[in-house]
Amino acid sequence: MRFDSIARPLAGSCLGRRSIGSARGNLLSLLCGSMILLAGALRGAADLPTLWAERLKCVVAVEYVTETEADRRPTVSMGTVIDANGTIILASGAIDPRAATCQLKDFKVYLPGGAVGVDAVYLGQDAYTGWHFVRVNESLRTQLVAVTAFAAKDATAVPALADFVWGIGLRNKDEDFAPYIMQSNLALIQTLPQRTGITQREVAAPGLPVFDREGALVGLAAASFGQSYLQFSPGNRSSPILLINVEESSAFILAQEILPFLNRVPKNISGRPLAWLGAYGLEPMDRDVAKFLNLSAQSGAVVSEVLEESPAERAGLKARDIVLALDGKPLPQLKPDRAVVTYIEREVDRRVPGATLAMTVLRGAERIELKAVLGEEPKLMREAERKYFDRIGLTTREFVYGDAIERRVKATAAPGVIVHFVKPSSPVAVAGIRQEDWIREIDGVEVKTFVAAIAKLAEIERDQARAEFVLLVARGGDTAVLRIKLK
Repeated sequence: MRFDSIARPLAGSCLGRRSIGSARGNLLSLLCGSMILLAGALRGAADLPTLWAERLKCVVAVEYVTETEADRRPTVSMGTVIDANGTIILASGAIDPRAATCQLKDFKVYLPGGAVGVDAVYLGQDAYTGWHFVRVNESLRTQLVAVTAFAAKDATAVPALADFVWGIGLRNKDEDFAPYIMQSNLALIQTLPQRTGITQREVAAPGLPVFDREGALVGLAAASFGQSYLQFSPGNRSSPILLINVEESSAFILAQEILPFLNRVPKNISGRPLAWLGAYGLEPMDRDVAKFLNLSAQSGAVVSEVLEESPAERAGLKARDIVLALDGKPLPQLKPDRAVVTYIEREVDRRVPGATLAMTVLRGAERIELKAVLGEEPKLMREAERKYFDRIGLTTREFVYGDAIERRVKATAAPGVIVHFVKPSSPVAVAGIRQEDWIREIDGVEVKTFVAAIAKLAEIERDQARAEFVLLVARGGDTAVLRIKLK
């Protein structure tokens, strides 16, 4: 189907309604005139079926299984091919950040319209872009085309408002990932902090490319923005609701923000090395505060907390400091204000441990220059060791730095283990143990290390004669002693 075959019937249907009221008729005349102009413009466009067939080769569906203690949960996401080696990128939300990498199994890649998957390997996540990287088996690579083959000659070119754009969506697995086309026009470009195009309606599935009229890559679809609606009840009452389309998106990151970073393939499945600053809880500077400090023309981020033994602490950064510049460059003024926090986080993520980050901060009425040598990110929750005990009915995982932050305690003085999983109807479930509980003591003995905890629980698990044991757990700000009955 050509573009003009879509536009012509629409224009014709408009021309048949000019007899409706003078004001409405004038409006329809304007709309019909616009449709006629659009139809003429589309007739000069490149042949859509040809563009479609070529560009379909750079998109795939990726299926994987998250293997938990209780089940195997299949997940499907859409991916874009980035090179001749069969490397595929998935959007940051494609994989649960709390899932351990060892739980991710059986990656398979499907061609659009394909019923049979080909084995693939998970390569890890890049912290800066947020992309997950997957590499498919060689047997499928000859049927794929890297999205870079469709890059515009001028990679810095930015589409203009109202430009026509189109993209690809894929149906579900039970429909063999049948591909379909989406079309729209560019309504707005924002810096969030990546330059992001927003279209009038959904234009592609999250993680899949967006093209212009001539088939040149203009961006990669991001997670869809939510839209607010009013929901009315029979009692004439209404309440606002937020609806999010998880399968289609009306937002895309511009190509100039995508193409330079396609080579950031993780060196290992954990994505390390990961740079770390340790300035926690950054918040955009309040506009009234900025006005009071004569900083209305300046963007800034307020530091809520400086983490213990972090590069930020060693550099002298303090809580309530206002970060104004990085490496001598003032923070950009972005809308919404919250985007400046993401900008700072990305500036850290794009560096490596050992790199120096210069910061200009406002402390009271004084501007101070600080230099932080970035460190290696402490062990993440997804990297934490964990152990499942079937008879007891729980999985415990290692207490990591992020747990200390969540619980507002010092990491150096925080023994214990975290409950990662609770088996339904198990002894611990009946006793009231919940996921994310913090186990401090087992049978009255303080848990000082993960190794000590699993050794004690393994001893209890093996003892078939044991009828019960006791756990001291912390939840929120409360502590409780729970008796676990095994018989």
